[in-house]
Parts: sequence; structure tokens; C-alpha cells
Amino acid sequence: MYGVCGCCGALRPRYKRLVDNIFPEDPEDGLVKANMEKLTFYALSAPEKLDRIGAYLSERLSRDVARHRYGYVCIAMEALDQLLMACHCQSINLFVESFLKMVRKLLESDKPSLQILGTNSFVKFANIEEDTPSYHRSYDFFVSRFSEMCHSSYEDPDIRTKIRMAGIKGLQGVVRKTVNDELQANIWDPQHMDKIVPSLLFNLQSGERTESRSPSPLQATEKEKESPVELTERCFRELLGRAAYGNIKNAVTPVLMHLDNHSLWEGKTFAVRCFKIIMYSIQSQHSHLVIQQLLGHLDANSKNSATVRAGIVEVLLEAAAIAASGSVGPTVLEVFNTLLRQLRLSVDYELTGCYDGSTNIGTKIIKAHEERQLQEAVIRTIGSFANTLPTYQRSEVMLFIMGKIPVPGVHPALSSKDSGPEGTRMIQVMLLKSLVQVTAGFDTTNMLTALPTSFLEPLLSFSLTEDPEIRLLVLQILLSLIDRHDNAPKFLNVSIISDISVLKLKVDKCSRQDNLFMKKHGQQLYRHIYLGCKEESSGQQHYEALFALLGLLSMELANEEVVVDLIRLALALQDLALSTDEALPVFNRCAIHAVAAAYLNLICQLTTVPAFCQHIHEVIELRQKETPYLLPEDVFIENPKLPSSLEKVEGEVLFLQSKITEVLGGSGYNTDRLATPYVPQYTDEDRLSKRKSIGETISLQGEVESRNSPEKEERTPAEEITFETLKNAIVDSVGMEEQERERRRQVVEKFQKAPFEEIAAHCGARATLLQSKLNQIFEITIRPPPSPSGTISSGYGQTQSRSVPIYEMKFPDLCVY
Repeated sequence: MYGVCGCCGALRPRYKRLVDNIFPEDPEDGLVKANMEKLTFYALSAPEKLDRIGAYLSERLSRDVARHRYGYVCIAMEALDQLLMACHCQSINLFVESFLKMVRKLLESDKPSLQILGTNSFVKFANIEEDTPSYHRSYDFFVSRFSEMCHSSYEDPDIRTKIRMAGIKGLQGVVRKTVNDELQANIWDPQHMDKIVPSLLFNLQSGERTESRSPSPLQATEKEKESPVELTERCFRELLGRAAYGNIKNAVTPVLMHLDNHSLWEGKTFAVRCFKIIMYSIQSQHSHLVIQQLLGHLDANSKNSATVRAGIVEVLLEAAAIAASGSVGPTVLEVFNTLLRQLRLSVDYELTGCYDGSTNIGTKIIKAHEERQLQEAVIRTIGSFANTLPTYQRSEVMLFIMGKIPVPGVHPALSSKDSGPEGTRMIQVMLLKSLVQVTAGFDTTNMLTALPTSFLEPLLSFSLTEDPEIRLLVLQILLSLIDRHDNAPKFLNVSIISDISVLKLKVDKCSRQDNLFMKKHGQQLYRHIYLGCKEESSGQQHYEALFALLGLLSMELANEEVVVDLIRLALALQDLALSTDEALPVFNRCAIHAVAAAYLNLICQLTTVPAFCQHIHEVIELRQKETPYLLPEDVFIENPKLPSSLEKVEGEVLFLQSKITEVLGGSGYNTDRLATPYVPQYTDEDRLSKRKSIGETISLQGEVESRNSPEKEERTPAEEITFETLKNAIVDSVGMEEQERERRRQVVEKFQKAPFEEIAAHCGARATLLQSKLNQIFEITIRPPPSPSGTISSGYGQTQSRSVPIYEMKFPDLCVY
């Protein structure tokens, strides 16, 4: 009976009749709008019938797809879309199941038009905010299918582009539908992210653009909206913008894997673009999570090729610069620690030629070249990231890097046994280059707090090494630290300027903190300038940097006392160049004369004492006529015009300390101090004839000004020194050193090879001996306290003190208050 009723149209259920009526006889005519309105009204009036309407529409669509009646398929999907948009009620869940079943049917089709049709319907559905959550809906198929469409390789390029764009839109719809629904399967799970993110990156990579847009994309034109690259970027930004704290890692990990699998680190451009999008799209407080992942990935690729590591470092540079404007969190020192570790590894790889420590001569040259590029990228990254930090954090970074510089025998922080002394030297150079980058543009109002003793003292110690490259780097760091008004470039060319006003120097009044800084560190700075000029390996760049340092001290940190010390230092340099005790080459002597002349010409115009300026200018004019090789214009050129010797430099071509003292004394300067020649206080490190390593130059440099000022030192009787005493001292010291070295070797060998019982007995005997000595000392020094009750006699006729508790003692009234 049911089957007979089903055959009669008048006896069929009303919802079926309403559904049938929306389909015209000719599918070209499209949806019958009047009948569609009746169906919509019926669905709204009887929402319990909505699931049956959906099931029937699904049944008809499946039949039409199988029969290739694609016109009716389009009409059915249009009807479904309109019902979805119109019906927001609690019964929509069952209707959605039928709808998703039909969309799945279309996506499984081989016909591109049906795939695109199904995708468009799904996107419309994704934009609907449902009133009630769904407990059982799954989107796994849609994630997989849309990801597959994103990689479409259809022959026709236009259709291929449309299919890929449909896949991107579909993934965007899945994200929108699931990201805020706690009852759905988590879209941030790796199983989904490993499909979504690579699909987006694949389409992003296919674009021709090389630069990512600004944090918030501008309004795209209609032409741009048709581009898969633009659509992909918007989808990628939306996905990242919705990522919460716990989901950042799952979203970024597939990006790293995609760049690894497709060797995209080497090109750098695409990787940098990807991470710019990531850093600008995620919430700023999550930036440090991305930095941490990049650092971890860099460590994981420590044995990969230098080009890959350099690419990761470049990406880290861009990401860290963006993150620094937001919340960097605890990753500041972690960034530098990882980068410094990569520097050490790179130096080891460059020297050994391979990653596992064994030598491989065939590839060493290529790898060394790539490793140098990596080292430059790391140093550039350190500097760029440091420049985004506030002053107090930059000071911490400077101290951190200084603590990492290896010093043989003292603290080999980053040194490696495999690379040897050359590796240690290279790491020292790399880290000092990093400090040059970090200190570039450094600006602080209080140099005492920004440049503590713990940083300046080791830095100045590095300026005493034999290596000229290290000394030059130290001078560059000092120039960056002291120069707060951009005066350094004006001093880089050593020359005699008749009127320094053309330099347009910027001078501020010396603050109280600056005065304290010079009181604390001034003598050390003078001493290292003097010793730097004295080095035989110093070249033109060194003397130019030393002159710039003298000029900056005069401009930035000079009070009257500092000016006097600097003039004394310049005159001491002149005496150094004249000294026959120092075996300095002719170039060094002429360079020292030229630096002293250029500096005195500068300082005399800064002090504005006419008589001082007249004396300096007279000497300079005489030198220009008779001894031009004592002026910078003839020394600091490509082919300096130097004499064979400097034996006849005397008389009026020299600056006279007595004359300068006289003219400055008349202007109120301290004549006693000016009349005292500057003599740097030598330490053990300076008495070494050769300083083979930085480790030999480290010494305690906490001298205060009073100790460093020679005029305040007491004269001690000179000890008579003969050739024999010197010879004996040298022989004795060598013998003592050999004995001490042998004794230490025996002690170490004993503790390494002796049985535990013997070592324990030895230590126990020493402890017993120490205790017995302490007991003897206590018996000698400790006496019982005097007692007001007097003494008592012992049985053997000896007097013995009787101890009385203090609360029982009787004190005179005058002792109590």
C-alpha cells in the first residue's frame, strides 16, 4: 500500500513535493524561485522536517551525479545553500549532515566544476554561526581533500589555478568552522597542521613576489584577489592570527619541516618571507615562542651545511628584529648564547674541514668559504638584534659576550680542543667583531653603570695582545662606547687642521658621572693608549684609531684635570718616539710623532689659550719646512715619505713640556702636574718581552688614580743591578718554574693513579697535623678570663683560675650604666 501511495504524486509527503517542484523540466532554466520560497517557508514553519528535506535533496543529488545531470546538481546545491542561510534553528544539525554528505560527494568527483561547486557551498556553510554545537561532526575528509586540491596538477593552467584556489578557500573555511568550536576535533593537531600548512606554503611559493607585505595587508584589488598567492597569504595570516599560546608550536613546526624538505633555507628569500608573515600575524606576546623554535631548529641543524645554517640565521635575524618590538620574554640571552655556540662550531668546522672532526682536504676550501659567510651572518644577526634592545639590556649582552671570549688558562668559555690556538684566536676575533656590532650606536647618559669595571677591564686587557687585529677591534669598541655625539667619523683621518670649527664638533658639558668615570678608569685608558702606540705591529689603522680615541676623550669626557693628563700623555708619546731604548721601526716613530702633533693641534684649539696655540703652530710650521715626515700628511698615506733613521730629531721641531707648562700655568692650569712627565705604571704583563696570548695579559687592573699617578709615589732607593744579578735572577726563575711544574705533575699523577686508601690516609694525616697545630696555637693564645673572685690553689701547689658565671660577678657601680 505504501509503494502504491509513493507512486502517486498527490499522495507523496509534502516536503518531497515541495522539493520536486523547485527543479524545472529544463535545467538550463535554473532554480524555480517561487517554489523555492515555498520550500523555505515550509522549512521555517516545520523545522522538524528539515532533516528529511536534506536527506531527500541528498538522494536526488547523488542520483543526478551518477547520471551526469550536472544542471540539476547545481540546482540542488543552490537550494541547499539557500536553506542553510535561512534556517538557524536547533534542528539544523541533522540537515548539515546531509549537506556535508552532498559536498563530500561533489569533492570526490573527478570533474573540476563539481569540486569547485562543492567548495563554494562549503565556504558559505563555514561562514554560518550555528546556535548549537555538534558533537559528532568530522572534518578530516575535508582537510585532506582540500589540501589535495591545493596541490592540483591539472593540465589546463586556468583550471588548475581555480582548483588550487578552491582548495585554499576550503582550508580557510575548515579553519573558520573549527577553530572556535571546542567540541570539534582540534584543528591544531599535528595530523591536520601537517596537511594545511604545507599546502599553503606550496601555493605561497609559486608566486613571483619576493617581499611580504606589512603587518596588516592593504586592501587588495580585484586582480590581486584572483591570485592564488594573495589568497594563500590572507588564509595563512588568518590561520596564524587565530593561534593561541599552546598552538603556536604546531603551526610553526610544519613550516620548518617544509623549508627543510624542499631545501628552501639556502635561497633565504622565501624563508624570510614566511617568517615575516608569521611574526606579523601572530599575537605579539607569543613572538618569543617562534624565536625559541628557530633557535632549537638551528641547534638541530648544527651538522648541516653552512648554507642551511646561514639561512636559518638570516631568518632568525628578521624574526628577532620584529619580536624585539613586542614581547621578547626570557629569550634575549638565549638568542645570543645559541648564536655564539654556532660561531664556535663554525670555527671548528672551518679549521677541521668537516663536521665529525676527521680531516677531509678535498672539501675544506669550499666549506671554509661557506663557513666564513655563516660567521658574517651570525655576527650581523647579533648586532642587528642588539640594536633593537634598550640600553640596560644591551649592557647585559655586552657583559655576556665578554664572558664568552676564551682566554687560554683563565676561562676557555668557547674554546675548543680540536681547533687549537688558531681556533681560540679566531673565536676571540669573532666575538670581538660581535661586540663591535653590539656597541655600534651605543648611547648612554651614565657610563659608570652602562660600562662597569667587569666589562672595561677585560676589554682593555685584550688591547695588550700581540695580535694587531684584536687590538684594532678593541679600539673600535672603545670608540663606539665613548662616542655619544657622533664625533668619531670626524677624527678618523689624522691631519693638521688650522681651524677645527670646520669639523662642527658637538660638545656637551662634562657631567658628574663622566667625571667619576674618568677618575675611575682614566689612568687605565691613558696607559693602554701609550702601550698601543708602543706596539711594533701597529699599523696606520691602529694609529688613526688611537688618535680618534684621544680626540673623543677630549670631546666627551674631558674636564680640566683630564685635559692636563691628555697633554702630558701626548708629550710622553713624543718622548717614546725619541727614545733609543725602544726598538721601534722608523714608521712607528714617525706615526707616533704625527699622532702627538695632530692631537696637540686639536687640544690647543679646544683650550683656546693663545700662547699655547702659538707654540704648537710654530712647531708644526717648522716641521712642515724641515721635517715633514713628523706630520700625519706625510706619514698616513699609501707610500709614506720616511727617512732611513730619526737620529737628528731635536730642538725646535719638538714640543717643549716646559714651554707648554709655562703658557698653560698662566691660564690657571695645574703647573705642578703639567711639569711632571707622564710615566705609565708598568705591571707584570708589560714586563714580558713578548705577549704570546691573551692569557698572559690578564692582570688585576683595579688601580685607582692615586696609585697610577707617578708624582704621588714615594721614591724608593734604587737597587744596584749588575749583569750577574740579572743572569742569576733569570736562571733561578727558570729553575724554579721547572721544579714547580714537576711538583704539580707528580701531585696530579699521584691523585690519578694512587689507591683510594692511600689518598684517604694521606689526607687524614694532613688533617691530624693541622688540628694538632691549631690546638697548640689555641693553648698559647687562649687564657682564662680574669675572675673577680681571685684564684685558688690546686692540690699540687699551682694556682688555678676559678671561673665564675658572669651573672654572679660583682661589678663596681661605675661600670654599670
